[in-house]
Amino acid sequence: MSIETVRGREATVTFDADRCIHARHCVLDRPDVFVPNVDGQWIHPDRATPAELVELAHNCPSGAIACHGSDGALLEAAPRVNTVRVRENGPLAFRAPLTVDGRAVGLRATLCRCGASARKPFCDGSHGTAHFSASGEPAAADSTALPQRDGALAVEPIRDGPLHVRGNLEVISGTGKTLNRMAEAWLCRCGQSSKKPYCDGTHKRVGFRSEA
Repeated sequence: MSIETVRGREATVTFDADRCIHARHCVLDRPDVFVPNVDGQWIHPDRATPAELVELAHNCPSGAIACHGSDGALLEAAPRVNTVRVRENGPLAFRAPLTVDGRAVGLRATLCRCGASARKPFCDGSHGTAHFSASGEPAAADSTALPQRDGALAVEPIRDGPLHVRGNLEVISGTGKTLNRMAEAWLCRCGQSSKKPYCDGTHKRVGFRSEA
């Protein structure tokens, strides 16, 4: 895993290259803070306030960017509503206090749903080269409001199978529509379910393989 840590006077920025899906919010929103394609240091936390750095981290869907204070505490607050956003022809973007396979991974992560990532369960951008096609606007299901909308969310990648998600969760379309609300979900990651983003057992028929 390649993690860069850059300490500023008031805040520290970490960047995990293995998590990055090149959404490019960082380099487009603050090209003075995140300066790509240069030799040497490319992250400059002192060019923004801690609040501005937190906003940059918040806009990073993969969780590759995180911002900590001088005391080492994570500056970004947990969301009040746990969500997973179904990205058009792309991964599942989670926003919640997350553990993945029993390991705390922060407040944001993009997990593979095309089946082609070499870094499962995380997305590595392979959906593009694999020409993965899946709507970010699947049909909504009937659901009722959850009694609690936040809290810890655990994602367990089932070997050769789907993502088993436990905790309060709202499934959101790519354009922000609420599609479902649940406290437990089985989400497709073989890329071939007929009920995307949910698992329908197709992984067994197609021989999907994944140990992570």
